[in-house]
Amino acid sequence: MLNIALGYGFCLLTAVIVITGDYLLKVAADGDMALNSRHVIAGGTLYATSALMWYFAMRYLTLAQAGVVFSMLTLLALCAIGYVAFGERFHLREYAGVGCALAAMVLLVRVT
Repeated sequence: MLNIALGYGFCLLTAVIVITGDYLLKVAADGDMALNSRHVIAGGTLYATSALMWYFAMRYLTLAQAGVVFSMLTLLALCAIGYVAFGERFHLREYAGVGCALAAMVLLVRVT
């Protein structure tokens, strides 16, 4: 049980790092910033850091479990950030995607 908790913790940390990097890159893209701007460099650095956290997540979970947990966390957070920070609106397709992500997580969770 501890291994699964550690794996989920590393997935959460990876997702937070990637989401922060995504936010910085979106701000840079919307602001027409150059590739050598602080936002782009920081976003890229966060992506590289997330690879290390991903490694640790995969030590404790199967690749399928880690992938679904990470994807679900990232999907939910990016949907929320897009809606709140960038004024993006949801349509039926987005709601269906979120529902499928949650269902996949439930189906792949395996406590042994």
